[in-house]
Amino acid sequence: QVQLVESGGGTVQAGGSLRLSCAASGRTGSSYTMGWFRQAPGKERILVARVTKSGGDTYYADSVKGRFTISRDNAKNTVYLQMNNLKPEDTAVYYCATANRFTDYAPRYDYWGQGTQVTVSS
Repeated sequence: QVQLVESGGGTVQAGGSLRLSCAASGRTGSSYTMGWFRQAPGKERILVARVTKSGGDTYYADSVKGRFTISRDNAKNTVYLQMNNLKPEDTAVYYCATANRFTDYAPRYDYWGQGTQVTVSS
């Protein structure tokens, strides 16, 4: 089992920044891929960014490229999402998830955090 706890969400004005953190505990050795997803009201959960264990392979959704940066500290079992130049359309609940394989497919992620709300006001 892996437990994931997100933090860092909140309310910010458009153009502002937030840094999300996700701390993993338990059998963290199985966390090959770590990703951040988001789900806005009435919309599907989508992959925002993900990083492999080495940190050498990252993915970003087109909507956040150039604004968001994902990173992970394996020594701390933590993954981060730095979000800059936030826009109202970034408003959503953000979820951290881990998978024991390389994947961008949500159903293949094994463990999920409880989510943290990000609200961007215009």
